[in-house]
Amino acid sequence: MEIIGALLVSTLAGISTVLGGLVVFFKFKPENINKFITAALAFSLTIMIGISITDLLPESTYILLGNYGITKGLVLIIILFLSGVILIKFLNKLIARAETNKNDLYKLGLLNMLALILHNFPEGIATFMSSYKDINLGIKLAIAIAFHNIPEGISIAVPIYFAKKNKKEAILKTFYSGIAEPIGAILAYIFLSKYITNNLISMILILVAGIMITLAIEGMLPKAKKYNLTKFLYLGMGVGVILILFNYFMF
Repeated sequence: MEIIGALLVSTLAGISTVLGGLVVFFKFKPENINKFITAALAFSLTIMIGISITDLLPESTYILLGNYGITKGLVLIIILFLSGVILIKFLNKLIARAETNKNDLYKLGLLNMLALILHNFPEGIATFMSSYKDINLGIKLAIAIAFHNIPEGISIAVPIYFAKKNKKEAILKTFYSGIAEPIGAILAYIFLSKYITNNLISMILILVAGIMITLAIEGMLPKAKKYNLTKFLYLGMGVGVILILFNYFMF
């Protein structure tokens, strides 16, 4: 049952990109779409940083320091965290390259899809591993991932739709991006299930913390701020902080 639950959580988190793609079926004024994206990104980055600080890092650090000692444990933790930072910086560069060509909307949508597949894949592994260890932690991580997958879905579907005027293709491309997460979860089960230990899970979660914090600060915050909708930025952050505090004190 633990395996099935972990796979289900990863799948639901991944295909939430399709929810963002559904925006092509609604007639939003441009300023309303920007408000939604700003609030969603602000909420998501707050959740991602909060989960990393309150859940992923403390418990994983405690386990690794206990098993490897202070010196070796700290070195390992720093290496893992910085590896996550470096990985997401590389993926952000791919996304930035996609955004440099604003004249070709279809190419922009495809490049966003490919870049997001690359970073959704390890997210699927992380969601599976954390859910396998603690379903409550996995669900909280999945919620954070889902809320940043929704605007990602928008970033894929909108340029493709306006380039092709094809809603089906726009939705399909968001599905391709999101399905990378359950694929990552399945591969984790196939290749890692026999080797899952507290040490391995802790190492992966510290790597993920580096990814999530860097993605939130360097990738998502600038995008949320670029619309100059400060009220919705603070609204999203405020709701995120409330949810993090609720989870921290209640669970």
